[in-house]
Amino acid sequence: MLTKRIIPCLDIKNGRTVKGVNFVNLRDAGDPVELAKQYAVKGADELVFLDISATLEGRKTMIEMVLKVAEQVNIPFTVGGGISSVEDVDLLLKSGADKISVNSSAVKRPELVNELSSKFGSQCVVVAIDAKQVNGQWKVHLAGGSIPTELDLFDWAKEVETRGAGEILFTSMNNDGTKNGFANQALAKLSETVNIPIIASGGAGTIQHFTDTFKEGKADAALAASVFHFGEIEIKNLKEELKQKGVSVRL
Repeated sequence: MLTKRIIPCLDIKNGRTVKGVNFVNLRDAGDPVELAKQYAVKGADELVFLDISATLEGRKTMIEMVLKVAEQVNIPFTVGGGISSVEDVDLLLKSGADKISVNSSAVKRPELVNELSSKFGSQCVVVAIDAKQVNGQWKVHLAGGSIPTELDLFDWAKEVETRGAGEILFTSMNNDGTKNGFANQALAKLSETVNIPIIASGGAGTIQHFTDTFKEGKADAALAASVFHFGEIEIKNLKEELKQKGVSVRL
């Protein structure tokens, strides 16, 4: 049985780590390279870095950060934010990233997923999907959840799998920042819809929430930010408790 993964997520703006609640009101949570090193020691399975600066200056800073992280951290990491071409991905992978994540750019031009998976392999292509439940329907949203689309979450997940995505990172905009738990019903339905791994994101507040998303939500990995960044949940304790509850994790 594959072990379930715990993934801290670091939002990066101009080379610094920030984390807001519901994608706004950013708080500074430190230096990404130092945080990444801490997480590797604390038992994180992987890391995700999301570049939210999306300026040319921010891009250069991001590449510098990726080089430093690759040099100093021994766990796999994914980089996302503003990636829209084969060239972007080539540069990030050559700088040391293990995987890349695409979101809005894939919705705007779905062929991008095919191009990336055929050039670099599915194993390094993560498609991030931000969705919100609107009148009972899960709809894909763009630009950090601010732009609604008519795309159905489950249809889009199936399409990106067909196009070669190796993994889906699903963030529920309804749950994000609330600390009331993950969107487990939607996650369970997603796991029936696709055969590739699903990373649950949005809503982590307690250790029980992680247990629930693995057991009820059938998630393959769980991602969180502020509960880890501000020491509300220690990864070591989280994993020990998950193991006691019968969830297979790497200790």
